[in-house]
Amino acid sequence: MTEIMSDLSQTSVATAVKANLYAFFDWMRNSAAATVHDSPHGFNWRTNIAHPWFNGMLSTLPPAADASHVIDEAVNYFQAHDVPNFTWWLAPQLEPTAWSQHLLARGFQYNNSTPGMAIDLAALPQPTQHPLTIRPVEDRHMLTEWIDILKRGFGMPTPMASGFLSVLGDLGTDLPIRQYLGYLNDRPVACSTLYLGAGVAGIYNVATVPEARGQGVGSAMTLAPLYEAHDLGYRAGILQSSDMGYGVYERLGFQKLCQVDYFFWQAPGS
Repeated sequence: MTEIMSDLSQTSVATAVKANLYAFFDWMRNSAAATVHDSPHGFNWRTNIAHPWFNGMLSTLPPAADASHVIDEAVNYFQAHDVPNFTWWLAPQLEPTAWSQHLLARGFQYNNSTPGMAIDLAALPQPTQHPLTIRPVEDRHMLTEWIDILKRGFGMPTPMASGFLSVLGDLGTDLPIRQYLGYLNDRPVACSTLYLGAGVAGIYNVATVPEARGQGVGSAMTLAPLYEAHDLGYRAGILQSSDMGYGVYERLGFQKLCQVDYFFWQAPGS
């Protein structure tokens, strides 16, 4: 875990929205089911999770004379490992325009549709009574239940869910990463993830099964990890919002600070 961020200016926290995500990508190097390679240009990661965010490249430097070679090398690497699509991210200090002309010329698409949001943990809503019981995932059995809820909550295909189990199963149950399960009437119905990185508390994988929606479950699953992070001394919580979750997070007090942007490559015909 990194030093806790004390600068809560909008610029610093907006940077942390992205930096926490990139730190999470890097943390996957601790899983035997993920491959992470460092290079002078940044690092790339590859998993068997069939989602482009879990296969990608982070550039930490602006393009140089060898930009075309760097891009071709990355595309060839993922193609050689039968990865049909992956993402190309830029370190927070880099503007998308730095790499855009090079990446777009090689068939990448640009995406900036994901809102980056943050909340001051000192301003969290007070805990309220809720029939939901929230527990941290402590063993493989609970993680299997967690994966099933993630799958059902997001309508995820089974092969993708299996990939999550293999990657996350190796990352353990201790911070900086922790998974949470929410139970109604002793049945698991919701999940979320806390990742402590880049000095802030990142919330990921908030999902509720369809039959339990509309009961404040998503809010409770978001707040529980943040209360824990606040107790540990963290001052800011961040997340990258889906369309479904945006209104929930806004009502909890999250503010949109940025758009999370990346470039996306897809193999022809896939």
